[in-house]
Amino acid sequence: MRECEVVVVGAGPVGMVLAGELALAGVTVMLLERRPSQALVGSRAGGLQARTIEEFDQRGIADRFLAAGTTAQVQRFGEVTLDISDFPTRHPYGLGLWQNRIETILAEWIGELGVTPQYGCEVVGVDQDEAGVTVRVAGGHPAAGGAGGGPATMGRAGDGLAAAGGAGHEITGSASASDKTTGSASASDKSTIRAQYVVGCDGGRSVVRRAAGIGFEGWDATVSNLVAEVEYGVEPEWGMRRHGDGSHGIGRIGGDSETIRVVVTESELKQGAAEPTLGDLSAAMTAVWGTDFGVHSPTWISRFTDAARQAGAYRVGRILIAGDAAHVHYPAGGQGLNIGVQDATNVGWKLAQVVRGISPAALLDTYEAERRPVAAQVLRDTLAQVGLRRSDERSVAVAEAVSELLSLDAARRRFGARLSGLGVRYDFGGGAGPADGGAAGWVGDGRGEHPLVGRRMPDLPLLVEGDAVQTFELLHEARPVLLDFKATVPDDAVLPWADRVRTVQARYDGVWELPEVGVVDAPSGVLIRPDGYVAWVGSETSAGLRPALERWFSPA
Repeated sequence: MRECEVVVVGAGPVGMVLAGELALAGVTVMLLERRPSQALVGSRAGGLQARTIEEFDQRGIADRFLAAGTTAQVQRFGEVTLDISDFPTRHPYGLGLWQNRIETILAEWIGELGVTPQYGCEVVGVDQDEAGVTVRVAGGHPAAGGAGGGPATMGRAGDGLAAAGGAGHEITGSASASDKTTGSASASDKSTIRAQYVVGCDGGRSVVRRAAGIGFEGWDATVSNLVAEVEYGVEPEWGMRRHGDGSHGIGRIGGDSETIRVVVTESELKQGAAEPTLGDLSAAMTAVWGTDFGVHSPTWISRFTDAARQAGAYRVGRILIAGDAAHVHYPAGGQGLNIGVQDATNVGWKLAQVVRGISPAALLDTYEAERRPVAAQVLRDTLAQVGLRRSDERSVAVAEAVSELLSLDAARRRFGARLSGLGVRYDFGGGAGPADGGAAGWVGDGRGEHPLVGRRMPDLPLLVEGDAVQTFELLHEARPVLLDFKATVPDDAVLPWADRVRTVQARYDGVWELPEVGVVDAPSGVLIRPDGYVAWVGSETSAGLRPALERWFSPA
């Protein structure tokens, strides 16, 4: 039997990011993937939102994605593009970049951390007991790997992602593993892995979720779409078209490729049907455009629906789920890949602390408490957008009214912040404010906290020991950071956490501004979690700092 600390099932973007986060914390991880190789059939999801780019910037790898993609204003709600170029972030845009390239870049990154995805491995069962989990794997050729500060950092996991823009179409990821054995193993041993925890990043049809007995409730499909990458014989009609039961579009993949991407709404709901064929695509295109433009040589044809579902729990004991395994929805706005990656950065450091014995397992409960509301909102937003895309007169009238409302600046800021991920605010449930959970000295969000608490830390240009440093540079190692701006934090206040929390004396004289919220009072100190969210804000004193340190990084 092979052993590691965490098994991650599924080696798509969510699984790779989670494996990287664990490796940075020195946790041994096996990353398992059912696909025979990293190669994806088709380009898949189409890009990154602003907050996802920021989270990659927090790890020092955002430039790799920016160099490979194209920045643009991509936030859309219905037919309205939401310009976020004036938002207070170094990345006030989205990034057009296909998932196959995103995965290549992530694979390079986790490889540098010593993580080797194992392909051709399918998880066929997961059992847990009080001491750990047993993962049963079929196929694959696990190989040893070492890094991340532990005996060996292994494998990685992939998540199923939506076909047309980041969510909604269930493509099951699978598993493979790296080996942390110290001797030879029998053939039967190679089918079993023992770990402390397992995380399913294995898509909408998650084997891990089912093994844990977690329900997947929500809204059934009302419409189905075909998405395909094909070549054409006659110059097609480029762009989007509204016709019949929905929206349809044809666009170039990019570069000099003769392959095009087609997304077409089917005239009737097809769910649970056989895999779509070129004939199905041709018929659907002809119904919309009157011709199929001679499409041929398909690289990839798939079907997705507007079904929207969310897991009944994100954790059952030692089994956790993330990404499409926890939530699926229509791909409007390209939210799926992005909120999945943000799931991974939220749970990664928490799971690492539990595995390393820094924090009790109860810390993992905050993962679901924080991330469930985010996904629930995305599901509601995508349900609304499906309605706005319908072509009956009532739906068109609603869409026109929504477009008019979104032309208002306050609405643009509200929805732009929400859809880009820049407006996420976690509810810590009290106890995170500057003084015994209170808000003395802070004005007014109605929650008794400085507006920064629970929100992303802005990437400010700081002066640290005479050097210019961006805030996100301090998060590259995925460690918590305490920024002390006015020397109001006594040395002994943080001393018990010195091995866990990096304290930085910094200077910043500029404006503090948050998306949608606007300008806020400058704090005297800020405690930043490894995922970049603010856990404590100081108001000229260190009051409330110790409870925040104890809550997130355990009693000294």
